[in-house]
Parts: sequence; structure tokens; C-alpha cells
Amino acid sequence: MLDKLFFRKKSQEHKIDLDDNIPSHVAIIMDGNGRWAKKRALPRIAGHHEGMKTVRKIVKESNFIGIKVLTLYAFSTENWKRPREEVDFLMKLPGEFLSTFLPDLIKENVQVRIMGKKELLPLHTIKAVDQAIEQTKNNSGMILNFALNYGSRDEMTSAVKSIAAEIKNGTLDPSQIKESTIEEHLMTHGLKDPDLLIRTSGEVRLSNFMLWQLAYSEFWFTDVYWPDFSENHLREAVSQFAQRGRRYGGV
Repeated sequence: MLDKLFFRKKSQEHKIDLDDNIPSHVAIIMDGNGRWAKKRALPRIAGHHEGMKTVRKIVKESNFIGIKVLTLYAFSTENWKRPREEVDFLMKLPGEFLSTFLPDLIKENVQVRIMGKKELLPLHTIKAVDQAIEQTKNNSGMILNFALNYGSRDEMTSAVKSIAAEIKNGTLDPSQIKESTIEEHLMTHGLKDPDLLIRTSGEVRLSNFMLWQLAYSEFWFTDVYWPDFSENHLREAVSQFAQRGRRYGGV
């Protein structure tokens, strides 16, 4: 394996040493598809379709540079409020994406996971996701975790209900509740918290995404719309992450 990786794109260069502090878990809020399309006088669904192409590029690049877990905010519990035509199109995207990209994911040893209320998704979406999960479940490489019909407040509410039920049936004493107890009831149980959060499109907020898990994550924001987000932008974010000092409340 090469000692160093050099990445170049036109006038901008970002060097990433394999010895650098590569984030183990990267979470991305993929924002700006609609505005990307509007800027080009295209329908919003055109932006989502272009954004799907970006997902393919970023997944491959993340795997290549050594990221262990990549969580992508694909559809939130609030996104159901969007126009019906747009929602219907978004629900078809997982099937379209996975039908063409799944062979590459298998070849590259990527494991597909999902977090969110899957049971509320259309059957064709569930079928596509379940197929990808089943066919990649034994892969031992990067975990590609889609947040689909996911909302962090909903996740934490469900965790509290589950803990309350255990207390009620006598399997858990309230005095035993620790941070780890809550983590065990979250949808990310078994995954390391994100080291780095990336949000595109110029918005600077979390939008109900992994509120518990992002407590000590590093944030990186860019004005670039998601369809224009490139491998070089990812490397820039990773390079900046490697230069930051994480003290977790210490000195």
C-alpha cells in the first residue's frame, strides 16, 4: 500500500497522509438539490437525480481514503411535507441507485445499512433496501449507512419509550440508566459516533440529524450544492479535520 495519497484537481490540491487523522465516521447532510435545479431552470427532481450521481462518487472516494462509516441523510421524517410528486420520486431513488450501484458496492466490500422508520416507506423502497442489506451483510469494509425516514427527535423519543418499557416490566432499574443505556437504544447502536459532519448548500444547522451522536463531532460547512460536491471537496473537509484538535471538554 502506498505510504501517501496525493489528490489533485486543477489548481486545488489536498494531500492526505495515510498516517493522518482520517475520520472514522463521516456523516453528511446532502443539501441543495432543489436549489441546484432551480438555478438551472430545471424541476427539483432533476436536482435529486443529479445528487444521486454525487452519492456514487462520494461513496467510492470515502471507501478509498479509509473512512470506516459513511452516514448519508437521505430522507428525513419532515420530508414527507414536500410535494407528492417530489416525495414519490425520492422514494424511487433508492431502487434506482442500488440496482445500478449494488454490484460495485459488493465488489468493493461495502456493507449497506439503514436507520429510520423503514416500515413507513413504500414497499418498493423497502424491497430495494432489504435486498442491498442482505447482499452486503457479510461485507467487512466500509459501512454505508443511509438515514431514510429518519429524525433524531423521533429516534430519541423511541429510545425513551423502549427504556420506559424495560423499567415497567422490571428488566431495568432507573438507577442503572447511563449514557451507554441510551446509546444502546438508538438506531446507531454498534456504530462509533461521527467524527465529522459535512453539510452542503450553505445552510448551517443540524435539521434534526443525529442530535445525540453529534455532541462532539467536528462540523464542516460549504456553500456548494450537493450535486456539485466533488471528491476534492470531501478531501478538503478531511484535510481540515486532520488539523483540528479534539479535546472533548479537556485541555
